[in-house]
Amino acid sequence: MLQDLISERLKKLEEVKNSRVNPYPARTKKALAISKILEKFSSLEKAKKNVFVAGRIWSIRDQGGLIFWDLKDERGQIQILLKKATLKDFSFLKKVIDRGDFVSVSGLLFKTKRGEKSLEAKSIQILTKSVRPLPTEWFGVEDVETRLRKRYIDLLLNSEAREIFRKKAIFWATFRNELGNAGFLEVETPVLEAIPGGAEAEPFKTHHNALDTDFYLRISLELPLKKLLVGGFEKVFEIGRIFRNEGIDREHLQDYTQLEFYWAYSDYTELMKFTEKLYKTAIKKTTGGLTTTYQGQKINWGKKWGVVDYVKEFEKANKLNPVTASREELMKHAENLDLKPEKNFGKGRLTDLIYKKTVRPKLVQPCFLINPPVEIEPLAKRFDKDDRVVERFQIMAGGTELGKGFSELNDPIDQRKRFEEQMKLRVAGDKEAQIQDDDFLEALEYGMPPACGFGVSERLFAVILDKPVRETVIFPLMRGKS
Repeated sequence: MLQDLISERLKKLEEVKNSRVNPYPARTKKALAISKILEKFSSLEKAKKNVFVAGRIWSIRDQGGLIFWDLKDERGQIQILLKKATLKDFSFLKKVIDRGDFVSVSGLLFKTKRGEKSLEAKSIQILTKSVRPLPTEWFGVEDVETRLRKRYIDLLLNSEAREIFRKKAIFWATFRNELGNAGFLEVETPVLEAIPGGAEAEPFKTHHNALDTDFYLRISLELPLKKLLVGGFEKVFEIGRIFRNEGIDREHLQDYTQLEFYWAYSDYTELMKFTEKLYKTAIKKTTGGLTTTYQGQKINWGKKWGVVDYVKEFEKANKLNPVTASREELMKHAENLDLKPEKNFGKGRLTDLIYKKTVRPKLVQPCFLINPPVEIEPLAKRFDKDDRVVERFQIMAGGTELGKGFSELNDPIDQRKRFEEQMKLRVAGDKEAQIQDDDFLEALEYGMPPACGFGVSERLFAVILDKPVRETVIFPLMRGKS
């Protein structure tokens, strides 16, 4: 059936070409946006001058000597009237035009007896002859995989999907503008790295033919940006793609956009004040308010955010102190919780596994979760009142992490020791343990000023829209067709 429809359209395409009409011209007259025409309809109608409009034909209603088209562009729709008595190409257009074709129309505006704003066509130019029919109803609404695989159709037929990406543009533009206004310099750092660093994640690996060298796709923006602090910059940020060879779920993708910024001569206490204000601005500009819903839970971003101590909350939920507990005690507790920990997990990974099960789901309203054990964050500075924990916070809401910041570790001796501990875990089989980066350590040895750093990914955007993160990516990576 579909092939019959395509064959019929191909015949029409040949007929257009045989009529010496170009079905895919490079140029057309400057057209007004349909939304602007509708906005200024009364004055344009009174002027009685031809207006030009371009878009896709969304529906065709043939009434013999009259044909009505609904013409759509990105932001609007208008009715087009074709009259056999006054339009020279009426019969030709009636024969060759299909729903889904793009056209440019010149004519006069008028209102129908029912008051519908319309344009009577005086001349029509074919801009694109479509050879595959559009679905009459979007068959993929219930089938998420089909919608994401054929996203262009989803966007075409689903105005809500298009609105997601308009909001996403506002979301990132707000962060970019606010950081720029605060004196941060936007930079770009390499996507390919000899050593993947800055996070605990399994990387993707690729081969560079010209250099005949294996490289990794970056898993974080952190270490190159901190090298810029060594180099004399004091406020830098990057919004870029990062890649982690992990599983897919509602909150995780393998390639996604992340913002990271680094701020010399500041610490995590000042950073908390800055990020709370930054988030509130971005959320309000993106959604129009400061109250959102995530998986049935109402989240009030407008109130003053609370501060939750990681160790105290962990101990309260598990009757076990993550700082003083041994690895064996943490392993046994994780097994009792049926978390199926791997035998090579160190204290940090076990603590994090238990925390995600027992503490994280309870943190629904926005708050700062502060000062986790040092084993959890190898790149953060130790807390000056207890060197067993680090000066780190996570922004929590809806039972998930929505950003992370900390006072940056700038002691090269301590940093080397922590990398060495990570390498021991890696040798023991932990693929996500961090790799020692000697070039970064050398940079620290030249001296990095005291600083804080922060990262937030597009997970935040997905949460404030109450969508799985994959649905907020225009073209998410999909499994290849078999």
